[in-house]
Amino acid sequence: MQIYTVLRLLLSGFFLYFSWSFIPFAFSLLEKLFWGSWLLFLYLIVGGNLATFLKLCEPPALEQPDEPL
Repeated sequence: MQIYTVLRLLLSGFFLYFSWSFIPFAFSLLEKLFWGSWLLFLYLIVGGNLATFLKLCEPPALEQPDEPL
């Protein structure tokens, strides 16, 4: 079901939209590590969903169509 992939991409874009304004205010090392890891995690989420959307890999098991036995 491609709609779930699109919804996950839209949700990650929504999270990025709201968090982007807070990233420049990170001054301490801990804050910079947090935002760096958060952006890396977002990058992995977007990359995985784009791969599923472009059919470069199989969708998750719960989203695969049921096949008759």
